Amino acid sequence: MKRLITSILILTACIGAMAADSTTVLRPVLSAWTLKAGSAHIAETYLSPLRYSGQGFGVDYERMQAMRFDPQRWVMDLRIGIDAAHTSNPVRNASMWSVSLDAGWGMMRRFRLDGGWSLYAGGTTDISLGALYNARNGNNPVAAKASWTVGAMGAAAWNGRIGRLPVCLRYMVSMPLTGIFFSPQYGELYYEIYLGNHSGLVRAAWPGNFFRLDNLLCADLRFGATIVRVGYGPDIISSKASDIVTRNIRHMAVVGFTSEWLSLSTKPLHTDEAEIISALY
Repeated sequence: MKRLITSILILTACIGAMAADSTTVLRPVLSAWTLKAGSAHIAETYLSPLRYSGQGFGVDYERMQAMRFDPQRWVMDLRIGIDAAHTSNPVRNASMWSVSLDAGWGMMRRFRLDGGWSLYAGGTTDISLGALYNARNGNNPVAAKASWTVGAMGAAAWNGRIGRLPVCLRYMVSMPLTGIFFSPQYGELYYEIYLGNHSGLVRAAWPGNFFRLDNLLCADLRFGATIVRVGYGPDIISSKASDIVTRNIRHMAVVGFTSEWLSLSTKPLHTDEAEIISALY
């Protein structure tokens, strides 16, 4: 009898543990597509000693989701963007074009505070490829740009209401701390690189010679199932190597649409025990 009672107690404990673990955790994916446009200011001494100013524009995609291993505390953030700019020198008799592709992935620890506030802090790794084109610089009209960096990122978000409208306000910033970037020697032709002069093209990056501050201040306005994102995204890029100085400053207005969705699964998605953990809202 004693063994039977012990077996029943153990079985009851196991069933209780299984019931506790059976709670379905749903981690919706937050996807945002945004367009941006504004001003661009470029200084690239490899191509010209003058500063060029004009218009910048681009398209960004962002994907956020709570991490599977600890969805309450950890969030991933994937960012992909294409940027272009058309600028002119001070007397408007020469133009410079800029284009770049940027991709980054980061993971942040989320700290939930009172009043609808959340703070995020973590790390990110980013890859950037691009080029500048100035037809006036006949010998070398193109300056290639490439970098891979590891850095820090953080954010502050507030979920609440403005009147009757649900709103999420967020400020997000990232900054590279180390990595590598491409830079030729001052006056070195790309034809010389093509012929085999590959020495010193890859430089170690740190904030003293490769500085970037990528910011986003935005508001997600929730009109029922439609979420509209509006904001402002300044971006500062600065590098110096072999007496080549690059400054690229952009001020962008941001507008787009955001959605939350769940991946298809063979398991039932909606149960009485389901817990939905959003990465941002």
